[in-house]
Amino acid sequence: MEQPSQKQPPQKGRFIFFTVILLILTGAVLTKYAILMLGNEQNIQRRQVLTADRGQILDRNGRILAIQTRFGNVTVWRPQTGDLNALASVLSPVLNMSETAIIDKIRQSATDFIYLKKQVDRDTYRKIDELAIAGVIDGVSIEPVMGRIYPEGQLAGQIIGFTGDENTGLAGIEYAFDEELRAKADSSMEFPGGIAGNQVVLTIDATIQYLLEEIAEKTLVENQAEAVMLLAMEPRSGEVLGAATMPRFNPNNFKESSEQARMIRPAVWAYEPGSVFKVFSLAAILDSDKINPQTTFYCDGSYEHTTNLGERIVINCLGAHGLVDARKIIIYSCNAGAAYASDKMTKASFYDDIRKLGFGEKTSSGLPGETAGFLRPPERWSERTKPTIAMGQEIAVSAMQMLQAATAIANDGVMVTPRFILQIEDSNGKDPRKPNLPAPVRVLKAETAREMRSYMTDVTSSIGTGYRANVGDIPLAVKTGTAQLIDSRTGRYSDTDFIASCIALLPSEEPALVLYIVIIKPKGSSYLGGRIAAPPIREAAEALINYIGIPRGRNPMASHTGRIMLPSINAPLITDTIPDFTGYSKRQLLPLLLRDDLNINIKGDGYVVRQNPSAGTQLAPDTVIYLELE
Repeated sequence: MEQPSQKQPPQKGRFIFFTVILLILTGAVLTKYAILMLGNEQNIQRRQVLTADRGQILDRNGRILAIQTRFGNVTVWRPQTGDLNALASVLSPVLNMSETAIIDKIRQSATDFIYLKKQVDRDTYRKIDELAIAGVIDGVSIEPVMGRIYPEGQLAGQIIGFTGDENTGLAGIEYAFDEELRAKADSSMEFPGGIAGNQVVLTIDATIQYLLEEIAEKTLVENQAEAVMLLAMEPRSGEVLGAATMPRFNPNNFKESSEQARMIRPAVWAYEPGSVFKVFSLAAILDSDKINPQTTFYCDGSYEHTTNLGERIVINCLGAHGLVDARKIIIYSCNAGAAYASDKMTKASFYDDIRKLGFGEKTSSGLPGETAGFLRPPERWSERTKPTIAMGQEIAVSAMQMLQAATAIANDGVMVTPRFILQIEDSNGKDPRKPNLPAPVRVLKAETAREMRSYMTDVTSSIGTGYRANVGDIPLAVKTGTAQLIDSRTGRYSDTDFIASCIALLPSEEPALVLYIVIIKPKGSSYLGGRIAAPPIREAAEALINYIGIPRGRNPMASHTGRIMLPSINAPLITDTIPDFTGYSKRQLLPLLLRDDLNINIKGDGYVVRQNPSAGTQLAPDTVIYLELE
């Protein structure tokens, strides 16, 4: 009987087949795992780089303004969570989130892995850890991340800026110098995990910044203003010692702040400067030799000019100042005088000289988003543009441009770029590097700058618009200004929105400090720069003179018996004609009020700005002299 052939059972064939397939799959998995493990070394390296410190931001004295710290992202793995209501009730007080917000965020997520809250502080980090260990928040854990903390809170917040969730700079110095501050990758054996970023040392002095912010905040509140800028700079080096901007914000909680509070106004906001600009327009005209200190113009209360086409241009002045030279134009802030002086120059030459002073281009201060301002080329000027620019309108500037131009007046004609970066160092404070800045450049003759400082010093006298800035024992070179803002609805100058400002160089002979304040949309009892901007300049000067150590007291000390002879107060001399009362104080007018042969009606306080009848009018027995004071 024939033997049947030997055949493998079906079960055994299937076993061999699946064994082969399994071996192939296992090999593929092992290969994939090996690739992942090899690649994971790079992934681990990248995570280690993230743990390297982002560089610190310091003030000029080494005070820490921004430093790296460890935060935690609170994460949720939804498959492991139990009762969401119970989970939310535990997490709500810890995360400062409503229970509804927590539940909605978990339920509405498109993925099972959810970031519930990012960059929680160490205290919250610790509480979440404790709850997780206790087993009362299943599915919730902490992902360690590095982030920024700003030890001084809102101090210089706009200048310093802040970082985002990925510890990348989003604003201010944090943004502008992100590459310098960022931790660097290094795969060498000496530095596994990366190298800490460089340190950025600011020119800001934290104490000066604090003093300026206190004064600026008080000014904001007292004048019900929309915003205030108050800056201090060393003119020889261009180092900005303080830059206060109100309203302010805390970069530790930047998400809770408004865009207006985060704005770096001194660099990014362009505005018409008003009469403070006369310092620079008059300096340019004097420097051109088209006028000299003895050149005079007549102000009858307005500037009038008729063009070749018969167009009549009128620019009003605050008062009828009579015969004025360059000094009186600055002292009285005479619009008409400045406009008439600009007529001595061509459009092209006036434009070129304004551009030499840095207007119409960025200053390279180091702050991000800096504006170039607005200065149209002369071929686009109307017949009205040149005299209008001379008095501070039809030109938009930044506060940094104003500081830069002021250095030319302070430094005998040499202009210096303002800057916020003192130096950049490695993480150990070594190998300092200075920022690359334009070299100082002469833009005015030395005698022009000195002449202008002399005029500005007289502005703080009893007849000047800046007498409220006077500190007494140290001479200040000052100019005040008031500018109308454009009404966005009508396109015309507003009757209610103004900018009040004041600039000061001190001491006036050899300035060691420039102060500049801008008050935006004041809504208090006054909007005039001489009235509301000069006092905070005086307050800032008093504080910084003492802090910086500028020598005080120009008057010699002398021994005496203790008896003090007060100087007599000279009243205006009145004969058969009415004198010019402009600039006299109420105290100087008191002797005239006691005379029986005169009838004088005084309105207001301060100094005479208007009178009726005008100077030179014949005096009659029944004449009533009306004097308006501000």
